[in-house]
Amino acid sequence: MSTEPSTPSLTERRKAATQLDIAHAAAELFATRGPDGTTAEEIAQRAGIALRTFYRYFRSKQDAISPLLTVGGDRWRALLEATEPGTALGPALESAVRQALAAPDEESVEALLRTRGLLRAIAGDVALRAVWYRVNQDSEERLVPVITRLAGDRADALEVRLIAAAATDSIRIALETWAATDADVTGPGSPTDLAVRCLRRLIGGMGQLTAGGPGGTGVATS
Repeated sequence: MSTEPSTPSLTERRKAATQLDIAHAAAELFATRGPDGTTAEEIAQRAGIALRTFYRYFRSKQDAISPLLTVGGDRWRALLEATEPGTALGPALESAVRQALAAPDEESVEALLRTRGLLRAIAGDVALRAVWYRVNQDSEERLVPVITRLAGDRADALEVRLIAAAATDSIRIALETWAATDADVTGPGSPTDLAVRCLRRLIGGMGQLTAGGPGGTGVATS
């Protein structure tokens, strides 16, 4: 039986595109008007859909940002999944982070700035924070099999979970920290700079855990 992921159908692709359009509309309104000043109806109008269509996809206005928040994590995992098994884990994680958070063109810069506005709105709203944390928890769980494959047969389940949690939190904390400042999208204090610093501290601080010591994964971090 083939283990290759199935290609999404046209209907599934259209659904995903509509959900992302709604998420962009919600993020723009939350960033400019604040969560309390934004209604589901206004999000639907901004996305060019009927309110009933909005509720077909999302239970609440806060849930509408989920697709936008998952994009970065999906891209990061895809980069890791493309890494050859046996590659040193630390460099593999850092390389994927650098590529996922890079801002090589205007579109990437605008995407990061939208993320900053959204994260600032999230920081002040309990319901939005719940969505953000749920997305990160899901990303961490989906990262576990990717880390397992990279680490190889010697990988310990507990250690893999710790690495997945540390890596996920590194990016989350970096983005939240950056969003609270006026630092640029590149250079010192940027998402990439902060995420790499977090990764090196959290993953590197595990010592033997990732360096092939007793019970270790056998995958060096540097």
